[in-house]
Amino acid sequence: MANILMVYASMSGNTQEIAEAIAEGVRSTGATLEIKEVFDATAQEMESYDAILLGAYTWGDGELPDECMDFYDGMDSISLAGKKVAAFGSCDSAYEHVGAAVDIFLQKARECDAETPLEGLKIELAPTPKEVEVCKAFGVSFVELLG
Repeated sequence: MANILMVYASMSGNTQEIAEAIAEGVRSTGATLEIKEVFDATAQEMESYDAILLGAYTWGDGELPDECMDFYDGMDSISLAGKKVAAFGSCDSAYEHVGAAVDIFLQKARECDAETPLEGLKIELAPTPKEVEVCKAFGVSFVELLG
């Protein structure tokens, strides 16, 4: 079974709620999942896993939050060839670049030669009960893509 790492950043708790729901979906498949907040993770760790889930809220005018920057910059020195990566995050449609952090992580993963088989999961603020189910299904779908 796949060995998966989830790294995320959450300020208000919204992205954490999304992460927890995705984790529930992943674990329901029997896959092994390690969850770390971005402060406790390094980009180099990703090379030791079969697949990676990256989560962040979008900050400012469409940037990654500051606490993600060391992790993000560390991705410049790794290869994720042969690995699958998916991204998720909470968003706020009041801003011009809705959920840009999700797109930034997916683009960086592609630059590291990872496969990104799923469209990024963007949830408006806190997930509703229906969106929690969408998050769980996202986790299941990601594991199913690992083969």
